Amino acid sequence: MLLKAATVVAVIALVAVGYFLWSHRRAIDEAESAWATIAAAAQQQAGAAVFDPAMVADLPEVAQRYFLHAIAPGTPLRTTVTLRMEGQFLLGDRDSNQPYAMVARQILAPPDAFVWLPVMRSGVLTITGSDGSLDGKAWMQFWINSLVPVVNAQSTPDLVRSAQFRSAMESIWVPAALLPRDGIAWQAGGADKAIVTISTFENPIVLELTLDETGALTEVVGLRWSDANPEKTFRLQPFGGTIEAEGSFEGYTIPTMVKVGNLFGTDGFLPFFQAEIVEAKYL
Repeated sequence: MLLKAATVVAVIALVAVGYFLWSHRRAIDEAESAWATIAAAAQQQAGAAVFDPAMVADLPEVAQRYFLHAIAPGTPLRTTVTLRMEGQFLLGDRDSNQPYAMVARQILAPPDAFVWLPVMRSGVLTITGSDGSLDGKAWMQFWINSLVPVVNAQSTPDLVRSAQFRSAMESIWVPAALLPRDGIAWQAGGADKAIVTISTFENPIVLELTLDETGALTEVVGLRWSDANPEKTFRLQPFGGTIEAEGSFEGYTIPTMVKVGNLFGTDGFLPFFQAEIVEAKYL
C-alpha cells in the first residue's frame, strides 16, 4: 500500500513538473511571437527618410541639443530597435534586496510596443520569462528554474498603463521615436532640462530629461503608474535614474549604462535595473 501511494505521488509530481515546464515554454513562445510581430511591423514601416537638423530647428535649444547629439545627420529614421544588455537586477526594496546577474535581449518600438526577455541568475536560482506590451495588452510572466511561477500578471488597465510608461521612457534608446510630431511635444524645463510630453495615450506621459552641455543625457525621470510601494497600491510615483555612459550605434548615440528604479529622488529609491547596452540594431 505504501509503495502504491508513493508511486501515485511520484506520478503526480512528474505531471506537475511537466505542466510547469510546458507553461514556461508556451509563455516564451508567445513572447517570441510578439517579438516577431513587432519586427515585421518595423520592416513594413521602414522608409527612406533621414535625419536633417532642420527637423528640430523650431524646438527649444535644449531639445535641439539633445537631437543634434543623439542622431547624426543623414541617419535613416528608425523607430524600432533590438537590444542586447547585461548587468544586475535587484529584487526587493531599498532595505532588503537580492542581486541577480542579468543578461537580456529586447525589441522596442515606442510609444507602447516592447518585449523584454531576461535571464537572471543568483546561485542555483535562474529567473526567466518576459515583460511586454503590444496592441494595447501587457504582461509579466517569470519562473524560477523554468518550474516555479513567481509572476504571472496578465493584461489589466493598471498593467497596461505601467507598461506604456516603460516603453515611453525607454524611447531614449530610440531617439527617432522622440522627434516632434502629433502626440510628441517638447519644451524647455531649464537650461539643461527638456520636458517631453507623450500624449498618444489616454493618460499622457511626461518625461524630464537632464542633459550636459554636449546634449548627452545624464538623467531621466517621470511619474509612472505603479504599485511598487509599501501599500502595493497603483498610483503615480517617480520613476527614473541616471545615465553613466553612452555609445553610438548606426548613427544613433544612446545611453549604454543606466541605473533606474522606482521612487527616484526619494528615500525609497532602489536602482533595481542596472544595465549596460552591448548591442543595438535599428530596424
